[in-house]
This record gives sequence, C-alpha cells and structure tokens, in this order.
Amino acid sequence: MRSTFKILTLIGTLCFVGLSASFSSFAISEQKVEESEPEKGPNRGRMLRKGDFAIELAIFETGVPPEFRVWATMDGKAIDPSKVELNVKLTRLGDGIDDINFYQEGEYLRGDMVIYEPHSFLVSLYAKYQGQTYDWQYDNFEGRTKIADDIAQAMEIITDFVAPSTFHETVEVYGRLTLPADATSNVYARFDGLVEKVHVKLGDSVTKGQLLFTVESNESLQSYKVLSAQNGIVTKVNVTSGEQSKGRSLLQITNDKTLIAELAVFPKDLSTIRLGAKTTLTINGVEAKQVSTIDSRVLKVRDDQAKLFRVLVNNPDSVLSEGLFVSADIEIGSYDVAMAVERKALQSFRDFTVVYAKVGNEYEVRMLELGRVVGDEIEVLSGISLGTEYVTENSYILKADIEKSGASHDH
Repeated sequence: MRSTFKILTLIGTLCFVGLSASFSSFAISEQKVEESEPEKGPNRGRMLRKGDFAIELAIFETGVPPEFRVWATMDGKAIDPSKVELNVKLTRLGDGIDDINFYQEGEYLRGDMVIYEPHSFLVSLYAKYQGQTYDWQYDNFEGRTKIADDIAQAMEIITDFVAPSTFHETVEVYGRLTLPADATSNVYARFDGLVEKVHVKLGDSVTKGQLLFTVESNESLQSYKVLSAQNGIVTKVNVTSGEQSKGRSLLQITNDKTLIAELAVFPKDLSTIRLGAKTTLTINGVEAKQVSTIDSRVLKVRDDQAKLFRVLVNNPDSVLSEGLFVSADIEIGSYDVAMAVERKALQSFRDFTVVYAKVGNEYEVRMLELGRVVGDEIEVLSGISLGTEYVTENSYILKADIEKSGASHDH
C-alpha cells in the first residue's frame, strides 16, 4: 500500500512540474535570440553606419528634458551638421508616431521634440548628405512584454480603462447600534382585572392589532381584549394567566425595523461633519454595507470629548441587534478628476511609478505623474492617455517578466 502511495505521489509531482514548466513558458514574453550590444559612439549614443557614412544618435537629458542629439561623420571625420538633413520617427505602442526634425546647434543636430517616457519605440531614421539618402530602423524597447490573451486570462491578468472619476473624501469613525427612543412601548390593561389569558410569549413577533391578553375587569366582570398598538417583538412579559393586572406594565414590545448607529466623532474632525452627509456603514458580522445619511447629533460630548452623530439604519429582517459595533465612512467632500486608476494597479519601474498599458497582446509601462488619493483610486495628472486599457490585477507578473528579460534603458 505504501509503495503504491509513493508511485502516485511521484506521478502527481511529475505532472505538476511538467504543467508548471509548460505554463511558465507561455506566461512570459517570447525569448529573443541574444543580440550583441549596439555600438556606442564617443557621446554615448548609438552608432548607425552605412559604408563610410555614420550617425551617432543619443538621448541627451542632462539639465534638460530628454531630447535627441546627432553627430554625423564621413570616413571617421566630423561633418558640418548644417549639411545633413535628418528626420527620426518613433513608433510607440498604442500612442502613435513622434515625428522629429532637427536643427543645427554648434557641432551637432538637435531634435525639436521632447522624448517622453517610456523610451520604448521602433526607431526609423532618415538622413540625406551630399545627395545620398541613408535610412535605418531598429527596436528600442523597454518595459514591454508580450503575453497571449488566453494565457493572460489563465493567469487572471485583469484590465480596466483609464477614465474620469468622482472622488469621495471620507472620515472613518466608529460606534455601535442602539434603538430609537420610541422603539419600545409598554402595554397596560385599560381596566384593572384578572388576566385570563396571555396570548403571546417572549420573543414572538407581533403585528399592530394582534391579540395580546384577555382581561376580566374587576368592576364589570366583563372580559375584554388587549391588542397590540404597533408591530414589533415581545421583549418583556411581566404577567402570567391568572394574575391581577394591578395597573402595571404587562408586556413590552420593541420595534427594531429601524436602528440608530451612534458614531463617535473626535474634535479634530468635528468641523468637517455635516447633517445629511452620506455615510457608508460596515456592521460587525454583516457582509453587506449600508448607505445612509447623518440624521441628527447628540448635543453633549462624551467624557473622551467625542461627539455622537446618529445615522438611521434599516433592519427589515431583524438581522441587526442593539449593541453591534459599527465602522463608518462619512463623506466630507467630493470632486471630479479627469483621469484616475486603481491604486492596486501601481508598480515600480526604475525610479518611476507605473501601470502597464495593454495594446493587443503586448503590455508596456506608462510612467505616471500622480495626484490625490481617495479610497481605492488615485488621480493621474499625466503619463497615460484617457481611455487606455491598463492592468489592474496581477500586474506583478508583467513586472517579473520584464525584469527577467533584462531590457536596458538605452540612451
């Protein structure tokens, strides 16, 4: 029996390893044939050669926003840059083409456009010198990977779209549920007498007009009925059949269909809280949240200087009970933002905070300038276009794949 178990365990392990290897081979970006490092020029730019004519194309960003600078040589000797016509087109993933022209500045040609991040594009360079035309094209990718859609789905890589949003700023407070002052009523006999029969018991749900007692009046010796004046639950029974009513409360009925959340707000937040403010309640032991508004406040502060604000809570099925602890987010302001992304989508890339844009089955970093944070969202000031599809769930898989590929930031 033990040997059979070992064999089954071994088979299961081999199947898992085989499946994992197969899965991972599809999950990561396609492995490229290792290429030699491109030749670098004296200005640390990329060298592009055709016969005796050569171009050194560098991204310069010392003290200025990133820009292209170009040095041209013929047979190893510098060429007067004014005699070279040059154009560079950068084809970006999902973001169109940057068309860059050049003008002379000293001993080099300077591009007329900022090279914004990411520096990831297909580079097409066209040069003209002494009637001869030269052209080059090469990939300069970073922060980019490719995953087939079916594999991405299996890995639960989820996306959404960059969109405007309304941010709701809130204050988190705590409290507990209590009953309204008029929730409980006491039931008396109209005329003192012998309680002939009690028709309900402790914990029963009763409705308005339901029979509660039959009482025989001491004066008329006539029996009469005592009916419920409200809906609710029997929370006290103070008499049994055969007892005299004696002018006392015979029974107590409590209507718990509406409770009150008493929320403690401390002095530092008091100035931000307003009656009628939207309030989202999380009640201990209850999965669903309740949305209500602040109905009233207690004038007197507690010993700890907290002021109580009261929020009506619906309890149609009597699921909630007096005394349950509550946390609540009270809205203190709202404002619209032009673009927002989910905070869980954010990853780090070099010195940037990024999300991964999705174009077809390719994914690429977008460096973000971020603004205000509210709840699960964060405002985006720049770095990505409105309507861009981006990864919200499991973006760490893309980060790991890109880091594994070791793509460099080529300047």
